[in-house]
Amino acid sequence: MKSTNYRDTLITASSDSPVSTGTVPEKRATVAGIQHQILSAQPYALTSDDLLHAVHVARGGAKWREEFFATPQACLRASPLVKQFGWGIHNDAEGRIALVGMETGEYCRLLDDPAVVKTAGMRSKRA
Repeated sequence: MKSTNYRDTLITASSDSPVSTGTVPEKRATVAGIQHQILSAQPYALTSDDLLHAVHVARGGAKWREEFFATPQACLRASPLVKQFGWGIHNDAEGRIALVGMETGEYCRLLDDPAVVKTAGMRSKRA
């Protein structure tokens, strides 16, 4: 099983994100909507692997965790929250994650913290 977890890392909002603030997805049943609901209700409670599997199950997937991760999964750099909705995702020292709006002081603090690795969210379009 290959993990998608990061530690002490900020996945920054994509450089081509169409918004300039963390925006709540309107459609709650989408991947972005489910990810936002889970992470806003439980900051720093889940790892990336936990979130990806929870979203899969919430969307009707019946695979066991081991079966789900038997095939490679995209990490949260490809999350629609990062690409389209202006959110950064902070991974703490234990790999637990929380949303951080790109307009917030916390996002700026994490960007300025040399102890936090910065990883860019994937772009929606090729450069």
